[in-house]
Amino acid sequence: MKDETSILSIAKRTIKTESGAIANLIDLLDDQFEGATRCILESKGRVVITGVGKSALIAGKIVATFNSTGTPAIFMHAADAIHGDLGTIQKNDVVICLSKSGNTEEIKMLVPLIKRGDNKLVAITGNMESFLAKQADFVLNTFVEKEACPNNLAPTTSTTAQLVMGDALAISLLELRGFSSQDFAKYHPGGSLGKRLYLRVADIVGNNLKPQVDLNAKVKEVIVEISEKMLGVTAVIEDKKVVGIVTDGDIRRMLNKYDNISGLTARDIMTSNPKTIKPDVLAIKALESMQKKGISQLLVMENEEYIGVVHIHNLINEGIL
Repeated sequence: MKDETSILSIAKRTIKTESGAIANLIDLLDDQFEGATRCILESKGRVVITGVGKSALIAGKIVATFNSTGTPAIFMHAADAIHGDLGTIQKNDVVICLSKSGNTEEIKMLVPLIKRGDNKLVAITGNMESFLAKQADFVLNTFVEKEACPNNLAPTTSTTAQLVMGDALAISLLELRGFSSQDFAKYHPGGSLGKRLYLRVADIVGNNLKPQVDLNAKVKEVIVEISEKMLGVTAVIEDKKVVGIVTDGDIRRMLNKYDNISGLTARDIMTSNPKTIKPDVLAIKALESMQKKGISQLLVMENEEYIGVVHIHNLINEGIL
């Protein structure tokens, strides 16, 4: 059994081998990449991405990346294509085929069928002399000197190179399309990633209770309001307008300062000019504001009207933080 030092050495060697292969891709990029990118950009169809074995798994990931960045794509397994799934490819679709060797039997059977349909074919391969490379309209070279596997057999470095080339295509298309963060949000409505792009303070504040006390409210009333509304804060109101805020911290400071609190009111312990935020502001901006100011909550205000409170715990629960 390998000791810890040997295990770390293996891991470092693997990462070094793969990172070197990725860096080498820069020198392999040429006008073929530019041509393939423009072909996809100008296509009126989708991108059909195919492969077999480990290349098929990488193809699936590239499909997901394309779809999430504004380029419609679909996966087609090369083996299934020659057994009935060739109808996946429609007119105007661009086909991307992944294969390290470019000479597998499935690829040799599939490529002529793709060409017969008059679809443009982009090859991502590590063998520029292969059947696939010679038949493709565009060839993206993902040659690697060796796999990270010590036997040079298990697809590791080669599949990493394929994945990176797919990312390069996707991001090139993203930038050429002018794909914005707002567009990204449309494709990622769920999860914390999407919420960072579309969730607004107004979507959160309505789920909270609305703590508020009168300017002349006794301290006991203030403490009860903060406790019942469970937000660690209450707004202080005079003539229907917010004039201050009382937080848990204000209560603690009051107890340290005064021995007798029976005569105190909200006016005596509140903080004037509380930090506020508008309801149409993105929730992620509310988080950034809290972190910058070192506070846990913000009063939500619209045209001087007190709407409620947004708390940092709301943002944690939504996965923003």
